[in-house]
Amino acid sequence: MFSSAYLILFLAAFGAATLLPLQSEAVLVSLLALGEQPVWVLVAVASAGNVLGSWVNWLLGRYIEHWRHKSWFPVSEDQLERAQRAYHRYGRWSLLLSWTPIIGDPLTLVAGVMREPLWSFMLIVSIAKTARYVVLAAVTLGIIR
Repeated sequence: MFSSAYLILFLAAFGAATLLPLQSEAVLVSLLALGEQPVWVLVAVASAGNVLGSWVNWLLGRYIEHWRHKSWFPVSEDQLERAQRAYHRYGRWSLLLSWTPIIGDPLTLVAGVMREPLWSFMLIVSIAKTARYVVLAAVTLGIIR
């Protein structure tokens, strides 16, 4: 049976993966503490939402060049070039850090700017973000101390 908890978790995880200042960890931990839904389903829903939110960032990155020289553009030319140089230096494996606060979301946007192929983007980001939720669930449930 579908639970509104899944929708709330999905939306929190999706929003948290975009450049919006949202957090999905608190929602997941709360739902895990309630113990009303299977752990693996909660982890899967959070992971799916978070990966799809990162895909939105990747899409924005793919098309950001069209607006790069507009006066309202939120990132300076220098900031974008620095991010591109860093991504070029460390490559696609830097996406393993896509789960981290502060740098993770911009990293997924830069991956789009740098034309990272969608298949490798989705694979690496899925591994990173799912691993984060698995560890969070394990810590919450006392499996990892």
